Amino acid sequence: MSIERETSVLGLSNIRLFIAFRVLFNARFYYPIFTILFLDFGLSLEQFAVLNAAWAATILCAEVPSGALADRWGRRNLVRIAGALMVVEMALLCFTPGGVGPWLFWVFLLNRILSGAAEAAASGADESLAYDTLAEQGREEEWPKVLEALMKLQSVGLFVAMILGSALYDPQLAERVANWFGITRQWTQADTLHWPIYLNLITAIGACVAAWRMKEAHGPSTSEPLAPDSQSPWRTTLRTGLWIVKSPLPFLLILGGLFYDSIARVFATLTSEYFRNIGIPEAYYGIIGAGIALLGLLLPRLARKMVESLSLPTNATLLALWLILSLFGLSFLLPGWGILFAIGTMIALRFTDFFLSYYLNREVESYRRATVLSFRGLAMNLGYGTLSLLYGFLIESLKTSGNSGDLAFGKALAYFAPWFLGTLIILAVVARLRIKRVR
Repeated sequence: MSIERETSVLGLSNIRLFIAFRVLFNARFYYPIFTILFLDFGLSLEQFAVLNAAWAATILCAEVPSGALADRWGRRNLVRIAGALMVVEMALLCFTPGGVGPWLFWVFLLNRILSGAAEAAASGADESLAYDTLAEQGREEEWPKVLEALMKLQSVGLFVAMILGSALYDPQLAERVANWFGITRQWTQADTLHWPIYLNLITAIGACVAAWRMKEAHGPSTSEPLAPDSQSPWRTTLRTGLWIVKSPLPFLLILGGLFYDSIARVFATLTSEYFRNIGIPEAYYGIIGAGIALLGLLLPRLARKMVESLSLPTNATLLALWLILSLFGLSFLLPGWGILFAIGTMIALRFTDFFLSYYLNREVESYRRATVLSFRGLAMNLGYGTLSLLYGFLIESLKTSGNSGDLAFGKALAYFAPWFLGTLIILAVVARLRIKRVR
């Protein structure tokens, strides 16, 4: 790989470890059976909703402070904390039996808080560490190659997790496999309940090992130190937030990323309902998800070529047109063929993440990079959460007006493209005003 040939020993080691950490940290084997796993443990749907809210709230509260801590005390330390927290959160579920009565909810609540804290600790710190490894050698132009390799390997990891996680959870499949080996017994869901989590504990340990082996790196010298001892993390956070607001391009990148990411991510959480409405059997959902993951092997090279040969405004415009057409196509709920528009929306989500990482890292100095990237994560989560609430209110309003569940879902999809177009208009106006003020 070109990454391996062109970077120094430190760069090679850190880049490899960064990619390994990201792949192992994000390949969650329980994702394809996420909801039913919690329910099969003995939780109710209402408790599941509360747990998800607790997870999101933990990330929102810890996201930006964790970035400031990374800039102050070292990015490697925060990545190590993220890896250790993932091990603890997985071990907690591995040793929790199903249906443990009143304690079950509190065990899962602790798990969700640990998971959210791990996400927040990793967000920004790992990326900053990898980017600064290249920046200190004057090799920032290699960052698109790193992102390309990362996206490809993450796609492989997601594919394996989608297929293997759902397969391991199926007691009937476990029974058939056991019969092949001459083992005759009756398998139940209780037998396979923990299997995907056991696998995730193994990957968590791998992510923790990768984090522990990373070396601290510093970007090129700046006008300020990497971790100003005279400032508290909260003061660093405030100063960085004010810098983002005053800096036209970083501010526009985060605002634009929020608009592009939120609408695509809201649809990503609705894909199973969308597939059901366009007549795709449930048995194919996992296969489709795995197929979309494999697309990630083809997309990164195109994204890298785009950032290397086209300007930021051109790439933003092309991605906007693609996403508008995909969202508009979703509203027709075309039987069978509608899957193409769903795939188009998921592709746009991948490109948004790639472009935002490339352009934002390019614009930010080393000493505040982790904090800025944490602000990015905070903005993405706030945008997604806000739009999810608005979508929920819209569905409730449509149902109140006499629409059935499926009809309300279809009508709500028709709002996606106009909403995104409206946010693009806001982005264009803000961009014109900010750039004009700078001139």
